[in-house]
Amino acid sequence: MTHTSHLATTTLPIGSDADLAWVRQRVRQTATDLGFGLVQQTKLVTAASELARNTLIHGGGGHVEITPLDHRHPRGLRLVFVDTGPGIRDLDQAMTDGYTSGGGLGLGLSGARRLVQEFALDSRPGQGTIVTVVAWAGGAPASRPVPQ
Repeated sequence: MTHTSHLATTTLPIGSDADLAWVRQRVRQTATDLGFGLVQQTKLVTAASELARNTLIHGGGGHVEITPLDHRHPRGLRLVFVDTGPGIRDLDQAMTDGYTSGGGLGLGLSGARRLVQEFALDSRPGQGTIVTVVAWAGGAPASRPVPQ
């Protein structure tokens, strides 16, 4: 069972480049507060940046929910990126390294997946996309599903 710490879920809008900076800052601060090391913080902030940018550019904006997870040890951080944009037609293709629908490097989704311990993608054409990632301070605990 997942227990959240005394720190509540924070929801931040993603509607502009300024919001992207705020998301990165808040994710880094929360990860620091939870005891993530510098390398782990950098990986998590990089993943959050990629996913927030996807939410803005491909999803037309949305929000992120930042939830500290406290299992005593290890502590974790769950990020849920939500948009109501056009959705992703081919999830397998979108998760392929090098694939891009926007002229970028094509490392957004697949790169973000490699930077965190848990990754879930739910998208339906015409209904939007929800990407959930979880990172654990000190690495992934033994075989846990992505907390809901």
